[in-house]
Amino acid sequence: MSIPFPKSYNNPTQIVRLLQSRGLAVENPVEAASYVKRIGYYRLSAYCYPFLTMPKTNQQFRIGAHFDKVMSLYRFDRKLRQLVFNEIEKIEVAVRSAMANIMAETTGDMFWMTNPAHYADHDKFLATMALIDREYRHSKEDFINHFRASYSEPYPPRGCSWRYFLLASSREYMRT
Repeated sequence: MSIPFPKSYNNPTQIVRLLQSRGLAVENPVEAASYVKRIGYYRLSAYCYPFLTMPKTNQQFRIGAHFDKVMSLYRFDRKLRQLVFNEIEKIEVAVRSAMANIMAETTGDMFWMTNPAHYADHDKFLATMALIDREYRHSKEDFINHFRASYSEPYPPRGCSWRYFLLASSREYMRT
C-alpha cells in the first residue's frame, strides 16, 4: 500500500532549524543553510545518518553530534570518490586501449569496430553502430573533426573510435 508524500517544502534555513531541533549542534546556522542549499538536504542527510541515535527512524542526533562533523564526513567522502573515480578512469582507459589493440591485431582490421564481419550477431552490430553513429554525428572533438575533414572512411580507426565512443558501445561489442 502506498501513501501520498506527507512532507512539505522546507527552505535551507528551516532545514537547519529542524536539524537543530533534533539535537544537531550548529555553530553557524547561516553557513549551514548555505551548505544545505548547495549540496541539498537529501544528499547531506546521508552524512547525518552515522550521528543519529538508535533507532535511526527517530531521527534524533547523538550527544556531541555537530554539523561540522557531518561536513567533515561529506568532504572526506567527496575526496575519496574523486580519488577512486580517477583511478577507475585510468583502469578503463587501459582496458579499452588493450581491447582495441588486441582486436585490431587479431582481426588485422583497424576498422574492426565498424565492420559487420567481426560480429556474430548482426542485431548487436546494428545496435553498436547506432551508438557509434549517434556519438560520431554529434561530436565536436578536434580529432573527430580532423578525421572527417581528412579521410574518406566513414568512421575513424579503432584507436580513435574505441577511446572516444561510449563505454556502452564497447560493452555492446563485448556481448557479441
